[in-house]
Formats: sequence, C-alpha cells, structure tokens
Amino acid sequence: MKTKLSFTLLIGLLALTGFKPDKPAYKLFNAEGKEVKYQKMISDLSGTEIVLFGEYHNNPIAHWLELEVTKSLYTEKEGQIVMGAEMFEADNQLILDEYLIGLISVEKFEAECRLWSNYDTDYEPLIRFAKDSAVHFVASNIPRRYAAVANKKGVDKLNELSNEAKRFIAPLPIEFDADSVLIAKMGGMMMGKSPLPIAKAQASKDATMAYFITQNLKDGKLFIHYNGSFHSDDDGGIRKYLQLYQPGVEVKTITTVSQDNIDKLDESYLNKADYIICVPSDMTKTYVGMRKR
Repeated sequence: MKTKLSFTLLIGLLALTGFKPDKPAYKLFNAEGKEVKYQKMISDLSGTEIVLFGEYHNNPIAHWLELEVTKSLYTEKEGQIVMGAEMFEADNQLILDEYLIGLISVEKFEAECRLWSNYDTDYEPLIRFAKDSAVHFVASNIPRRYAAVANKKGVDKLNELSNEAKRFIAPLPIEFDADSVLIAKMGGMMMGKSPLPIAKAQASKDATMAYFITQNLKDGKLFIHYNGSFHSDDDGGIRKYLQLYQPGVEVKTITTVSQDNIDKLDESYLNKADYIICVPSDMTKTYVGMRKR
C-alpha cells in the first residue's frame, strides 16, 4: 500500500513539474512556426495535386518520414498516387520501369541505374514500396552527364545535344530569372565568384524535375516527389517551374531543417515550406562525404 501511494505521489509530482519522459526525434511545424500533428498534415496534403518532399540527403528522420508520409498518402488516396525522385535520372526510366514490373532482376537494376551511394539505406525502401504496391515511380532528374555540361560549359551548350538526348531534359531554352531566390542561395557558396553560371546549371535540374512531374500527372492521383530541400524551399526551384509548365497546379511542400533545440522553430526557417520537419542537430547521419556511386 505504501509503495503504491509513493508511486502515485511521484506521478503527481512529475505532472506538476512539467517533466516530459519523451525525447522526440523531430517536431513538425507549419509555415508560420506552429506545431502541427502528423495526421493533420496528411489530411491537408491528400487534397493537393503535388507534394514536394525536401530532404537532407543524409538525415535518417527525413528518409523515414518520406516512407511514412508515402504510406499514409497511399492509404488516404486509396492507392491513387505517383512517386518520383531527384535521385533517379530520366534516361534510366526504362530500367526503373522494367525492375518495378519484375522484368529484370534487382542485380541488373542496381548495376545499371547509377544509384546514389546511400540508395540501400535511404531510397531502396521507397522503391520497394512502389514495387510492392504497383505504384508508378518517375525518374525525374536531368542525367548527370548533361548536368555536368551545364555546370562546366554553360546551359547554352545543352542546345548542342541531339534530339534524342534532349528527350531527357526540360524543353530548351530553360527560362531563368536573374533576380531569383536561387541566385541569392548560390551567392553564399561562391566565395566571391559570380553565382549566375552555377545557378543556371542548378535551374536545369529544377526545370527538368518539374517537367517530368507535370508529364506524369494523372487525373485524381497525387504525385509525391522526393528531392533535396534546396530544390523546393522558399517557393522557388521545382515549384516555380511546375507553375510554368502547368499553371495553377496545386503544390504543397515539406522541408527538413536542423537546430539544437527543436521545441520552437527558429525564425530563419519560417515560410520555407508548407510543413517543416525540425530535427535535432546532433541526429545521426546516414553517410558522410560523397553521395553518388
């Protein structure tokens, strides 16, 4: 009796002192910095046409939530979803399709698809879900050899590609706003050099991903796309080109941020996306260094 009473008093004391026994791995906020429930986010996202999920490439919480959000939207939409990702290049769509329908082996798929080095831990679960659920998965990114041309020789060099090669990038010329948010983002990385050339090269990726998303939109289906947060934050990047290729299309964004204390969202992250996953800065990383094989 005495033990039971002591336990009851302890619970009461913890409640009064506001002690919380949990240590969350993330918190979810809306654009204004108000904490929101996961299911409320899912209900909102299920009513849109496109969801851009911006990740930190080496963050395990972001990768876990990509899969969980996909499963939840699949349920909400009764299977009517399409998936796509930056991590798969447009000229590998045939290989991806052949694997998803069981025509080629996993060994052939992994050997030929130019997978990122963190594929096994971070993207294979998404591909497996698409395969098991018979969901179409879009390889949306510009082939890296053409991205290298844009980066090293300028985007105008893309005009010299063959018509066959141009099938795997956004229609040329790619519209670019010299006053865009992208210029400001790249400026902080260039150490005194002009950010314009690299920003244009980056835009070729955003435009290509947006183009293949819009090319694969289906009536009544929700398209969820996984990309680095850089490509969809601040109402720019992919989102801007989606409106160019399909004006009026409904888009919602998720982003990932990191800070020491996740109880309150830092003001610098407000309005980065419609929903913001805030992860502790000391969260374990899934890799260090280069990410592509």
